[in-house]
Amino acid sequence: MAALQAHLLLTASLVSSMAAGQSLMQDAALLSYMDQRFLSLEKRLEKCNQDVLEYVEEFREFSSRVLSQLAGLSSGKAELQREVEGLLMRVEHAQRDIDYLGSTTDSNTCVEVHQDLLEQQLLEEEEGKKRLKLMLNASCDHVLAGIRSLKVVKKTGGKHGSWMKDPGKKHAKIYLLSGSVNNVILEFANLMAFMESNQTLKARRVPLPLPWEGTGHVIYQGFLFYHRHGSVNEIVKFNIQRRKVAGQMLLPGAGRIPAYQLSAQTKIDLAVDEQGLWALHAEPETGGNIVITKINAVAMAVEHSWDTPCSSRDAEAAFMACNTLHVVYNSPSGGSSRIQCVYDVLGALSAHVNPGLHLPKRHGSHSTVHYNPKERQLFAWGDGSQIIYKLHTEQKV
Repeated sequence: MAALQAHLLLTASLVSSMAAGQSLMQDAALLSYMDQRFLSLEKRLEKCNQDVLEYVEEFREFSSRVLSQLAGLSSGKAELQREVEGLLMRVEHAQRDIDYLGSTTDSNTCVEVHQDLLEQQLLEEEEGKKRLKLMLNASCDHVLAGIRSLKVVKKTGGKHGSWMKDPGKKHAKIYLLSGSVNNVILEFANLMAFMESNQTLKARRVPLPLPWEGTGHVIYQGFLFYHRHGSVNEIVKFNIQRRKVAGQMLLPGAGRIPAYQLSAQTKIDLAVDEQGLWALHAEPETGGNIVITKINAVAMAVEHSWDTPCSSRDAEAAFMACNTLHVVYNSPSGGSSRIQCVYDVLGALSAHVNPGLHLPKRHGSHSTVHYNPKERQLFAWGDGSQIIYKLHTEQKV
């Protein structure tokens, strides 16, 4: 019995030892596996680090190349800019030399000016002045000396409008254009027909295909010239008899600001005098001063322009008479209208005109004041009234 117990104890001890040995072997295998996995991870990390270093090096090389190319571009740009500046400087020097050669009449030790060339230039300048005077028919021999009287012919329509005769025709027709935006002309047989109380019933209605803007339109030689509504600077030529558009043109620089501060509805004011068709407008580039443009009424083209010293500030209207601009000023609240700025495009009349002429016996404002060279009187629209101002003129001295 004792032997059996001893055998059992020995067997249990052996089994326990074998189990412990197997456990140790399993632990060793696990440790070996983990060690191999760590080695594999370390190798991968090392390769990843190596790849990152290579990418960093490639990026540095790429950045270096890009910076080098940019530096080359900057250098090329700077070189090109230097070349352009040098060329501009040479052109400027050449222009100064040309200006000097064109203006001097004396020879010097550095530059020898050909006398024949100078004489030719002087002759061309003189011919240009002659052509300009011929174009403007410099035989106009009178100047405005005063305004004798006024006659209120009719009171019809609103605050803005214009009325006129055609100085280029022999007939006595009266034309009424009511409002600052409209497309219907009223034509009357004569002044008496216009003055009748039921005048609108007897008027011939002439519709326009394109409406007008402002009150600066004129009728000349059977055509209505006006600023087209909705355009900045388009002037339309309309044949009244045939009722169709006969021409159009753009007036450079016009239409951005009112021609006169106190008549904001009018951006372009057309005028007629002894020399034909003109356009008056103001520009921001001239500080709001009025610009005169001579227009060829047949070709609908600009012939010449003049910047004037006459301001559009506190101006309400203007008219051309014998090559000369007369600007009518007033107060914003309405008062006594007066001519305070006069500009002769030929520069010959400034000493013969006395600015400060008052329009007589009336207080208010004017929507338009237009000169009729055939009758030498002004057709004005003032606060809904149609007015005629008779002028006093004198011979040029």
